Amino acid sequence: MTRVADLVELVRAPAALSVPGDVVAGAAAAGALGPRTPALATASVLLYWAGMAANDWADRKLDAVERPERPIPSGRISPGAAVGLAAGLTAAGVGLAAAAGGRRAAAVAVPLAATIWGYDLLAKNTAAGPAVMAACRGLDVLLGAAGGRPLRALPAAVTVAAHTWTVTALSRREVDGADKALPLRTLAGTALVAASAAVPPALRAEDPAARQAHGPRRGERFGVGRRAVGAVAAALPAVLAGWYAARYGAAQARVVSEPTAGRVRAAVGAGITGLPALQGALTARAGAGLLGVAVAAAAPLARRLARKVSPT
Repeated sequence: MTRVADLVELVRAPAALSVPGDVVAGAAAAGALGPRTPALATASVLLYWAGMAANDWADRKLDAVERPERPIPSGRISPGAAVGLAAGLTAAGVGLAAAAGGRRAAAVAVPLAATIWGYDLLAKNTAAGPAVMAACRGLDVLLGAAGGRPLRALPAAVTVAAHTWTVTALSRREVDGADKALPLRTLAGTALVAASAAVPPALRAEDPAARQAHGPRRGERFGVGRRAVGAVAAALPAVLAGWYAARYGAAQARVVSEPTAGRVRAAVGAGITGLPALQGALTARAGAGLLGVAVAAAAPLARRLARKVSPT
């Protein structure tokens, strides 16, 4: 009889804490935060778990050699049960997205599900693997944006996708270790990702004519207190992006100094569990500062849970 603990391990359940922030960041950027957002985030989690179950089903023969302790090769979950669970979670995720977000959400959820399965069954062990997985995460961000202006969420989607590329590229060397060139490339990518998330649109060059049309900023109208609040809000994306870069970057730096399989796995885990901090930075950048902090707060919880159930 299959135990709940075995299912939790199969789908790497705690790693799903890195998922809702995709939808929240996309919704914030697109101006679509609202009652539908939690349901779309739940649909995203279901699709993520489907991908994890399908991944183990597709890798069952390889895992029998490299990771015999995993639920399928150890005999705790049958291959049929795993692929059935993956299919059921996929249907539930797409169905919930369509019910909550209508046709626009379904138009993203369907290709997202197809891309997840395409990665697990076809692309994972090819040169296209990291790019396909990055596309999954980018589409996940756009799922949250489906009820608003999706074009505004494209920068956030690209940022999360770029982070995902670094994690996926590292994950391909979890068993055998890596040469130093790989973590150097991913570390450079992480620096660019963090820099992209750190600068809020409000700090970019401003059209003087537009400012004249809209009048003085709040801080100029209401004094120093407003300016102080505005300064904190402007700094928040940089703080959260710096937190993300410090933890994930440090793990990659350790791989550079000693590119063993164990350190690669640790860096992959740091990339997965540190993603909420990046998502929080993107959410704050879109103007939802408190929500961004709430999203980022999932990062330490994910790290604690990762000690019990491996996210990789």
